[in-house]
Amino acid sequence: MSENKAYEAKNAWLEMTEAEKEEIFLFNDEYGKFLSENKTEREFVRSSIELLEDEGFKNIKEIDSLKTGDKVYAVNREKALIAAVIGENDLEEGLRIVGAHTDVPRIDLKPNPLYEDGELALFNTHYYGGIKKYQWVTTPLALHGVVIKEDGSKININIGEDEDDPVFYISDLLPHLAQDQIKKKLGEGINAQQLNIVIGSIPVDDEDEKEKMKKGVLNLLEEKYDISGEDFVSADIEVVPATKVRDVGFDRGLIAGYGHDDRVCSYTALEALLDLGHPKYTAMALLVDKEEIGSMGSTGMQSRFFENTVATMTDLYYDNYSELIVRKVLENSEALSADVSAAFDPDFADVYAKNNAAYLGKGLVLTKYTGSRGKGGSSEATAEFVGKVRSLFNDKGVIWQTAELGKTDQGGGGTIAQFMANYNMDVLDAGPAVLSMHSPFEIVSKVDVYNTYLGYQVFMGE
Repeated sequence: MSENKAYEAKNAWLEMTEAEKEEIFLFNDEYGKFLSENKTEREFVRSSIELLEDEGFKNIKEIDSLKTGDKVYAVNREKALIAAVIGENDLEEGLRIVGAHTDVPRIDLKPNPLYEDGELALFNTHYYGGIKKYQWVTTPLALHGVVIKEDGSKININIGEDEDDPVFYISDLLPHLAQDQIKKKLGEGINAQQLNIVIGSIPVDDEDEKEKMKKGVLNLLEEKYDISGEDFVSADIEVVPATKVRDVGFDRGLIAGYGHDDRVCSYTALEALLDLGHPKYTAMALLVDKEEIGSMGSTGMQSRFFENTVATMTDLYYDNYSELIVRKVLENSEALSADVSAAFDPDFADVYAKNNAAYLGKGLVLTKYTGSRGKGGSSEATAEFVGKVRSLFNDKGVIWQTAELGKTDQGGGGTIAQFMANYNMDVLDAGPAVLSMHSPFEIVSKVDVYNTYLGYQVFMGE
């Protein structure tokens, strides 16, 4: 008879063999490189498609039928991606889905961003998602995105990452003049109207030109990038930290970078699918956009992209396609909502409930419910489904922990779980813990990243 004792998560490093530790570091080296090179949804999706096609996945638009063993993907406006491996079981028995999001809190350019003031050329911005505005000042920034010209041609933008590139900058007030600023609440010290990007300072030599700095930048944009001032109206340009992923600590057990939330889940879900082999149930990595602002829009989880793709798969799989079969496929599916949890921070211990907090180094985090206050906005997993996942992970050696997001009434958050659950499928939130979540430089544990990958692979392959 086993010893009966209370649940207590172990430090995952103590459970790893030397060979496993070596594999963990190699896996995270690849993840760090991918994260550094793909800082927007479009970049992440484009690079993911390359990985998929290298492993034999085909665009679902290019095939006529589906059968066991087939590998397909679908793309939505370069911002969302679904990839699937058709399993041995009939599609009607349901899918095994790991659903994550590709978007990250950031700063976006406004549609008419360019202006001049104080002998500087600047860009107006509109922040995206839940950021602490003061974290984005006086740090090197890069511009990533696309510009769509009037003739429909596309220009990809990536400026600030190479050593020879210029970087961009949001200024802050010097301490000598900040007596009023420092008396404000932390969230008011830098406001949204002050998140303006410094982009130039050399005027054009033209006495008739009233805005010489602005004109100088416009001339450079046209000369070097073939971009006019009006082209910004039809552009998606994101302002992101001009930083690379770095190891943290003498032992290099942690990894810091921009975008762990939620690309650490997107990447591990994708890699788990790529390494899956031949699953019993059809396995799917579902990578969507707009989670940080409510999952709305044509590329978010609340769009019909997921449902339409499942309908397309069903039509290609069955000769007798019907709407009822699609509904059965959805209802019989099971999903992990792959999103991160808040790692316990000893410097801010008062906002966490220690017995129900996530810790760096203790493995994949299972979160039964999210939401805020009285579980508002949450999709709470059933005890039966949590028990099934827990048993599966224990059986396969996946190291996990359980947590909720902070003390009750302290705050909270949401994921795409509630929108997946609307199809009457079982859903459980699962992802690694992140320190300094939503900051320009977040931290995760390498052993947690690896166990997240293992957990997703075990779930999709069960």
